[in-house]
Amino acid sequence: MPTVRETTHQLLRDRGLTTVFGNPGSNELPFLDGFPADFRYVLGLHEGAVLAMADGYAQASGRPALVNLHSAAGLGNALGVLANSRASGTPLVVTAGQQARAMVGLGSVLAEPDMVRVPEPQVKWAYEPTRAQDVPRALSEAVHRATLPPTGPVFVSLPLDDWAAEVDPDEVAALPARTVRWAGAASPDLVAELVERLSAAGAPAVVVGPEVDDERAFDVVVRLAERLQAPVWTAPTPPRCPFPTRHPLWQGVLPPSIAGVGEHLAGHDLVLVLGAPVFRYHAYRPGPWLPAGTELVAVTSDPAIAARPAFGDAVVGDVAAIAGQLLDALAGMPSREPRPAPARPEPPTAAGSAPFPADTVFGLLAEALPAHARLVNESTSNTVQFWQHLRVDRPRGLFFPAAGGLGFGLPAAVGVALADPGRPVVAVLGDGAVQYGVAGLWSAVQLDLPVTFLVLRNGGYGALRGFLAQLGVGSAPGLDLPGLDAVAVAAGYGMPAQRIDTAEELVAALRCTASTPGPRLLEVAITAETRALG
Repeated sequence: MPTVRETTHQLLRDRGLTTVFGNPGSNELPFLDGFPADFRYVLGLHEGAVLAMADGYAQASGRPALVNLHSAAGLGNALGVLANSRASGTPLVVTAGQQARAMVGLGSVLAEPDMVRVPEPQVKWAYEPTRAQDVPRALSEAVHRATLPPTGPVFVSLPLDDWAAEVDPDEVAALPARTVRWAGAASPDLVAELVERLSAAGAPAVVVGPEVDDERAFDVVVRLAERLQAPVWTAPTPPRCPFPTRHPLWQGVLPPSIAGVGEHLAGHDLVLVLGAPVFRYHAYRPGPWLPAGTELVAVTSDPAIAARPAFGDAVVGDVAAIAGQLLDALAGMPSREPRPAPARPEPPTAAGSAPFPADTVFGLLAEALPAHARLVNESTSNTVQFWQHLRVDRPRGLFFPAAGGLGFGLPAAVGVALADPGRPVVAVLGDGAVQYGVAGLWSAVQLDLPVTFLVLRNGGYGALRGFLAQLGVGSAPGLDLPGLDAVAVAAGYGMPAQRIDTAEELVAALRCTASTPGPRLLEVAITAETRALG
């Protein structure tokens, strides 16, 4: 009879999970024994970097990714990034090697009797098979759970002595052929109700979120907004870019506060929220949830997101399908007057020397990058300026840490590039954020991926400085970061690196992004700026 290892390798092959992101230890070696020639092992030097690479790969490709971590300690190392994966709904099958079953209850080294509790609450589901023969079925269930809406990471604990056990083929023969499908379209009555509300609205608005940022929903939602001639905002604290940022209907990103959202939506009698939480606030600035006389209807695939708000109506279903149904049903709607496009920042002049304002760097970045480039952003002190200059016109073009935890950006850019090496990737990183995921530089070099790491050096945690006045804090230690040298660090990993001193150098370096093979790092000094959220 086949072994658990052989059966599992075939199951992963059938599911398209032949890329394994990992950092191995002794508990994982039996799984890796006889690693198939058609599989790919992507090595990361720290479990946080491993998980972030897998996250970037899954988000960019639209497919689940498999992660293999080392014991409870390695799983713990990855938890900070796992919080981002849960918040972004990234479909990950996260595994960790457990000690041999006979050793788990003895307090042995690398054993954790409560392994399934370690990743909670950052996973949708956590499981340790009760016997070796259940491993293939458990991993099959994990793939389905990770990819069914609301998508997200799941966890399976794998005892090291399970892999050599034999498994009856009759137990697993049907696993590869199983399909588990999501059917989330709206009923005709519900479509009619929503269309009636949209048609009756005198000044509707649309708010879009990360569920719209895929190939099924992106263009449909653009056409729906055009049919309504409704202004479109991106929901607060966006981890993705769900609407073309140069479209005349796009108004920008809503501020992450209760009062700020209400102020921006003033004058609209109906707000249609598609694929976004209502809402992900960050700064506490209280006020009315919505302006007086404003109604809200949200469409999301996540029942928890639908149930959580204190206001508005919600529909749980397939956002792309329901947006398409509304678009078709509104075909005969009288056309509205086109809305004037909002003012956009003027392109900056490619002159001057460092340190630059963040606005200047982002403006030059937007002008210099090719349209098909992908962006990863983890420069959290200047996200407002970043979005003001952003140029994205297709799905899966931008990725940001959804839970706000640092350590995602640098290695996630490696995973994004690995998903499609034909598209260049630029990771915009704060000098502090780099330190959380710096091990990803090694993986980028070893894989020779087309990633440009643009490090913005302001010498401190600028985002925290912005909170001082807002939180009524006079001063705080630990906000300054002197002595960081990203160029020297990159060189230590074998990566070409350059310190940018002039605008001309920056433009020239960015214009080479699409044509320069392999990874590189650019460090640019920027001025220290603080902006209050909300």
